[in-house]
Amino acid sequence: MFRIAIPLLLAGAASSFAQGSALSEPGNQPFPAYRIIGNIYYVGASDITSYLITTPAGHILINSGYEDTPPIIRDGIVKLGFKPTDVKILLNGQAHSDHVAGQAAIERMTGAKIYSSAREVAVLETGGKADPRWGREQTYPPVKVDHVVRDLEEVTLGGTTLVAHMTPGHSIGCTTWTMKVSEGGRTYNVVFVGGTTINPGVEFVRHPTYPGIAEDFARTFQVLRSLPCDVFLGAHGGYYGMTAKYEKMKSGAAVNPFIDPQGYRAFIDRSERTFREKLAQEKGSH
Repeated sequence: MFRIAIPLLLAGAASSFAQGSALSEPGNQPFPAYRIIGNIYYVGASDITSYLITTPAGHILINSGYEDTPPIIRDGIVKLGFKPTDVKILLNGQAHSDHVAGQAAIERMTGAKIYSSAREVAVLETGGKADPRWGREQTYPPVKVDHVVRDLEEVTLGGTTLVAHMTPGHSIGCTTWTMKVSEGGRTYNVVFVGGTTINPGVEFVRHPTYPGIAEDFARTFQVLRSLPCDVFLGAHGGYYGMTAKYEKMKSGAAVNPFIDPQGYRAFIDRSERTFREKLAQEKGSH
């Protein structure tokens, strides 16, 4: 949930997210909407990501941001020449307030159906209260889940298919989405990483944040390593160096900078190393 580039700076402000305007958050500033590759467009904020996947039968939106993010998302959709009311499905990577607090507003704006992993239905429908880590600190407008997503389920709309991969740990029902896009006569594998960071205050051994969290994290890294990835995207722009890649694209880079399989592998390596070190530290002091 926390921005990977500046997690320590923001950790102390965690309890303020639900109370005040998130527009003051450095990662929740307006950002230019743009096409990433194929039928995938960026309509999110400066670090809090939101992706529009367009199809002839309507569109899919991944992540809705904070309560204050939907106007940024709406403006991005419109500036790209699409209609918010054509969004039919709302997906998310994790049911933390910086990615789903805006779902109620997006649902009102679009009339779209809300999809969720089974383990986070209760989190969304209680407005965050059922979240094992943040439930007492961060709440948001609850929503009714229309469809429960299973592991490896295919979500198809207008000829485009996204596949759900359960990657829990960062959140109890964290979901990584994959899809294929075609561009320039080639087909690319796209991965939208749900989340891999360890939230402040999370414990694995003596007082696990939820039963099985360490095992979930370990399996998540196995899953992520098994996914073929050409285009690396995720819940935060900081995961994949979005701003720098956007600037390269804007400058007319010969090769799409978002095609970055090496960056994906390096990100997983860093994330898993952090997990393994914390787990070993906790076991050593137990």
